[in-house]
Amino acid sequence: MKWPNLKHLHYLVTLHQEQHFHRAADHCHVSQSTLSTAIQNLEEQFGCQLLEREHKTFVFTPFGLELVERSRRLLNEANELVDFAQTAGNWQSGNLKIGVIPTIAPFFFEGLISAVKEHLPDISLQLQEDTTTNLLSQLNEGVLDLLVLALPMETPGCKQLVIGHDPFHLIAHSDLVDTLPMPMDVSALPAKSVFLLQQEHCMTGHAVSACNLRHKEQVNTLAASSLYTLVQLANSKLGFTFMPELAIQNHILSTSKLVSLPAEDSAYREIGLVWRNATTRVRLFRYLAELLAPLTPLPTLKK
Repeated sequence: MKWPNLKHLHYLVTLHQEQHFHRAADHCHVSQSTLSTAIQNLEEQFGCQLLEREHKTFVFTPFGLELVERSRRLLNEANELVDFAQTAGNWQSGNLKIGVIPTIAPFFFEGLISAVKEHLPDISLQLQEDTTTNLLSQLNEGVLDLLVLALPMETPGCKQLVIGHDPFHLIAHSDLVDTLPMPMDVSALPAKSVFLLQQEHCMTGHAVSACNLRHKEQVNTLAASSLYTLVQLANSKLGFTFMPELAIQNHILSTSKLVSLPAEDSAYREIGLVWRNATTRVRLFRYLAELLAPLTPLPTLKK
């Protein structure tokens, strides 16, 4: 059987991503007729229908969807093969695209960039900040090579390596500390007094789980978009919030009148690296994990 053209598989994956022939063609820098012909060639080659077409609309067949997933993995491996060839097999060189979530990125980027410059000078580093969901999608699509995420988190098709533990702290204005229940009992906080991040930020789920914050009536309906907004809300004496130690160590509270108190039961999130199962760059990622572990509040990797 004749092997499929990788470029045609790329067109197929892009069409699935864009769900529109014209946008997919623009993304691939080809004409719409070229992309359409490539899809038809794949259908003829495999002897199976990839799309169900009706007028100007289409949906992927079950076989088409499976082929998209397999093609995506194949294209990722092909890209890594090209990188491997271009660097003559040197795992310490080449392009490295890393995605980091917003509750880690502001306190991690400087150390990450410095570590790569000092210990991996032949690595060309590209950084992306986004939500966990978007970063995982980009990782699986081959847009990114490695992620720095807060764990635990389901990451199908990927490996995880925890590099540190990041304890949560209850944050309160200094004038309100005396009003808190002692010993600390999060469940005894007043109704609507706890501010959290918007749901798309995984730290909200981690804080709720780790800090035993089970009572919805305690959570204010105003959800913040960043840790800095949470600081402003708490500093205005509107209520309380939770903050990871990573942010506190990087002086996020320094210009406020806020104080931090350990959350009950030593609640924490994990900070870890995530990469695709099929990657050939595990040696680089594990070395990078050793470099990054000291940047976390409580490193877990042996030095």
